Amino acid sequence: MIETNTPSMLDRTEPAHCTVCCCTLANKILMVVFMLLLILATLFGNLVTLAVVFGTKVFHTPQGYLKASLAVADLAVGIFVVPLSVYAEIHLMVTESGPEWTLYNSQSVSFHPCNIIGPIFAGCTFVSITTIFLLTIERSIAVLRPLHKDSVITRKRTTILIVLSWVGSFSLAVSPMVFSREIALEYNSCSRMCNYALGTIGEFPTQAWNILLLFPAFDFTLLGGTVVINIISLSSIRQHSKRRKTLAESECQSSSNPTFSDIKAAKTIGTLTVAFTASFNPIAVFVVGNVLGNEWCNFSFFAFWILATNSCWNVIIYSVRDQKFRLRAHKLFMPGHRQNTITTKTQKTEEH
Repeated sequence: MIETNTPSMLDRTEPAHCTVCCCTLANKILMVVFMLLLILATLFGNLVTLAVVFGTKVFHTPQGYLKASLAVADLAVGIFVVPLSVYAEIHLMVTESGPEWTLYNSQSVSFHPCNIIGPIFAGCTFVSITTIFLLTIERSIAVLRPLHKDSVITRKRTTILIVLSWVGSFSLAVSPMVFSREIALEYNSCSRMCNYALGTIGEFPTQAWNILLLFPAFDFTLLGGTVVINIISLSSIRQHSKRRKTLAESECQSSSNPTFSDIKAAKTIGTLTVAFTASFNPIAVFVVGNVLGNEWCNFSFFAFWILATNSCWNVIIYSVRDQKFRLRAHKLFMPGHRQNTITTKTQKTEEH
């Protein structure tokens, strides 16, 4: 989301970077195919998540609302962010030159698509991080304080937190342009995405430096807190599992212990945290290297698009880890097959 090397966008005579994704026609075609598949996977996966959450009463819970918020943020990436890159790359292949707006940053033209798409990508990334943090908090309370779960975690409070996370995330996403004249948005020829950049060539302004540092500071703080809370919750789950093996069955099912459903959900959120942290790490490395003066053109492409692919991982994790989610999704999209399976099993039982 941050790019500090901008002369290539300000000088039209300078050729575009030849990255590993677009040096040959075959690579360009593969890149566009990858982007199109990512759009389809993101749209399908997150629409399935929303259909399951809103179409099933058992998912009308604080955790379900948070998963729906995460799905909406991922859906926005598939609807707005990736299609703009597809359009720019197809235009480049067909006409051998990118659209006019890719040659300038947002300070050089009256309207620039990246003024909208850049903050959407940044804002949705922040929403995802915040939502995963809230999911982790919700699960940790269910595991560590099961008796207080229903009184502390309510749907009204969760809805308020979701609204605040969206407002705060997008306020942070637009803050660089609001508080600094040096920061602009551009379609970067390395990442093939809309990135934040310096609008003027020269020494890095102190004010712009401080504002851009808000992004990694926010990300690392929330991700670090999420990891710590997950470790505490998973440690508690491990201790609970050991006690369950040694105590009698009646004692294990005491109301003071977390339910099997809560434990399973906590592990799912832990997996989700690991996946998002892994997809965000390349961006973190790139930002640090970029601040130190390294352009890392090829690496920036992979870093940004690894982060973008995270938008379609959530539904895969839910399907693998959550049996209720998997069964509901199967019932929604393959009702006839499920009914035939049940009928066949019934017939076999009667024959025996």
